[in-house]
Amino acid sequence: MTDYHVPVLLHESIDLLQVKEDGIYVDVTFGAGGHSREILSRLGPEGKLLVFDQDFDAISNIERDERLVFIDSNFRYLKQYLQYYNIQSIDGVLADLGVSSHQFDTQDRGFSYRFDAELDMRMNQSMELTANDILQTYSEQELVEIFSKYGEVRNSKTLARKIHQERQSKVIWTTQRFNALLSKTWMNNEAKYYAQVYQALRIEVNDEMNALKEMLEASTEFLKVGGRLVVISYHSLEDRITKHLMKKGNVEGKMIQDDYGNIFRPFKIITKQVVTSGKEELNRNSRAASAKLRAAEKI
Repeated sequence: MTDYHVPVLLHESIDLLQVKEDGIYVDVTFGAGGHSREILSRLGPEGKLLVFDQDFDAISNIERDERLVFIDSNFRYLKQYLQYYNIQSIDGVLADLGVSSHQFDTQDRGFSYRFDAELDMRMNQSMELTANDILQTYSEQELVEIFSKYGEVRNSKTLARKIHQERQSKVIWTTQRFNALLSKTWMNNEAKYYAQVYQALRIEVNDEMNALKEMLEASTEFLKVGGRLVVISYHSLEDRITKHLMKKGNVEGKMIQDDYGNIFRPFKIITKQVVTSGKEELNRNSRAASAKLRAAEKI
């Protein structure tokens, strides 16, 4: 489906993956399948591609190919599924993080403040927790923490207090109702403020940061020597975790040394400078504006 999601940094990312014809690769964010199709075009008949997507809508984008295995699950379970398929090592992992353009543009999913809808934001719609649940049940302090940590919202205390006051009337939070509240609290740049708040809620609903950490740790464990890890991120939290893993070998960014003082570094950085989209891509795809591409090789 060409209108489902336009792949960002398509050729740049797959080139950095250095696809071998007989290799085993994982695309942990299948979406519309744009990146996966490019990987398959470079694989030979003996190659294999495992793809993950927890969004039920993505199933409609699967194309029949014996080399492709679709896994309808969160990519945090990468290790478990590799073990399930009895795969001991892989040649590459690709991750295009964040929300797809399809999810943003589907009104009833509640990802965007542009539409009037229930505040849902679940990437996996079989999950129980929604953004509405968070606004209804989280304490003021918990709200402060997620808005400041995941959205870098500067007046998170004021926002949390307003939410707590508003919900006393037993409101059902829709995007329109929530936007009306945000219109009274935003500061500096309205569109940026709304985006930061919605991002924080989405990350909390989907436990995105913990899922990312688990996937990156599994990638480190299963990538063979010479295997590539390629990650496209869209905000500083994702990028920071990715950079920590590639530079220090762990998601916390801690320097780990053995008894002899040797520093543990499982990766060689391939992208000395972060890769961003060129003018042509920026003109045709607004999502590309915040995209940052990093790649590393297992050593």
